[in-house]
Amino acid sequence: MSSQETVSRKAGSIEDNPVRLEREKAEQIIDALNTDLADAYTLYHQLHKHHWNVEGAEHLGLHRFFQEAYEEVELAADEIAERLQTLGGVPHASMATLSDAATVEPEDEDVYDVRTSMENDLEMYGDIIESYREHISLAEGLGDHTTAHMLREQLTELEEHAHVIEHYLADDTLTR
Repeated sequence: MSSQETVSRKAGSIEDNPVRLEREKAEQIIDALNTDLADAYTLYHQLHKHHWNVEGAEHLGLHRFFQEAYEEVELAADEIAERLQTLGGVPHASMATLSDAATVEPEDEDVYDVRTSMENDLEMYGDIIESYREHISLAEGLGDHTTAHMLREQLTELEEHAHVIEHYLADDTLTR
């Protein structure tokens, strides 16, 4: 890291925004979005872990599914971070801050059978889906229809992936 330090924006600061959302309203939405960002990166890393470690008869399909899922989560995280900046906020960026801000609990470092991994993923997806619904209501209630729209679109993707995982967990697949 450079020994020269020039901070242009302090983490946690909020500036006026070009979309003219009142600072108090923007602050609430920024807090919610930073939580969504932290949760997204937690999910991203867990899905990526499962992409690397998946084994078994359905390896190729699951390997591809996990890749598609983590790539979509990464795109969503980028969109969230950009919206945070639009609202005058500073997106969480360090691993320590993201970890502290996340409301979902990731798996540990161990590698689990694919059924257990996907059950853990489905649990995390469910928690994130519930949080998104709350944050959509918050944004709508504060008059930030653009953030609510963005989160609704991302919620659709999250729900679709949860639905796919539920199908993978059906009794006639992922042999026990």
